[in-house]
Amino acid sequence: MKGDAANASRAAAVSADPRWASVVSRDADADGRFFYSVRTTGVYCRPSCPSRRARPENVAFFATAAEAERAGFRACRRCRPDRISPSASRAALIAELCRYIETAARPPTLSQLARRAGISSWHLHRTFKSVTGLTPRAYAAAHRARRVQQELLHSETVTDAIYGAGYGSSGRFYEEAGQVLGMTPGRYRSGGADTEIRFAIGQSSLGSILVARSPRGVCSIMMGDDPHQLARELQDRFPKARLIGADADFEQWVAKVVGLVEQPKLGLDLPLDVQGTAFQRRVWQALRRIPPGRTVSYSDIARRIGAPKSVRAVAQAVASNKLAVAIPCHRVVHRDGTLSGYRWGVERKQALLEREAAA
Repeated sequence: MKGDAANASRAAAVSADPRWASVVSRDADADGRFFYSVRTTGVYCRPSCPSRRARPENVAFFATAAEAERAGFRACRRCRPDRISPSASRAALIAELCRYIETAARPPTLSQLARRAGISSWHLHRTFKSVTGLTPRAYAAAHRARRVQQELLHSETVTDAIYGAGYGSSGRFYEEAGQVLGMTPGRYRSGGADTEIRFAIGQSSLGSILVARSPRGVCSIMMGDDPHQLARELQDRFPKARLIGADADFEQWVAKVVGLVEQPKLGLDLPLDVQGTAFQRRVWQALRRIPPGRTVSYSDIARRIGAPKSVRAVAQAVASNKLAVAIPCHRVVHRDGTLSGYRWGVERKQALLEREAAA
């Protein structure tokens, strides 16, 4: 009887551990993060091991393979946890190609990358996208966009910055500038000089809310306890822009955002100025498709955008969102349902989710 009670207690403890869910689903994304051993067989495995699932009362978790071996367990012959996993090998290969793209004077072609990797162009294209969430061409474009943002702040002319970032022509960059910078390159280079940013701060039951609008649409929605701090953050983002306190017409926009916070079912019909890389915009678009009252995990979003291996990149894109509630990053949670971090406070995230569930 005592043995049965001990087994039941161990099973309950393991089943409640978030790592057990990764073992049950054979989650390859968890490989390398931890290992698990099976008492009855004396082996330790990767989370993705295809072997028959062990009973939870016989399972123990280890941070490293060395810890499992010191505890007396031997490596599983099916998943070979003592060797580099196939997913880790693919990730290392793609990481090396990413560094190559970033240091190349001009974006390399798909065939050049395939020759460097020693695999076919088709296989490289598929593997690269599964790991990074982007095609090699899109990754190169996103890297150029980041480089040009840096170059614009240090180069003598806009043209120097464009070519210094690896663009083959200025025309190609100007086609993308609006989405990447949110303004013309010249204005971005001067810290947003001559750009009008209208803003206003309202109050809701979750604290202060700042709403800012560029000529393209709402470019920032922030929440916090200190309205002066929110205004300073906006100033830091657009250091040389003309920040204009909004008039009565613009305050109606703020009222709509406050209304969305208080009554999520109202929705938001304001134009948005969404600035980010191609990958970030794909993630944010996926967030806007999550219905109110529902939550998804980071891995769910990664699958929805066709990049199941890019969970960490998805998490970074979610954290980079500057449009609170309009792009509902609060609807993303951990796989086990627990709340992850939220740049405007986990308490606000919890409150938003509860209101949406009630509505």
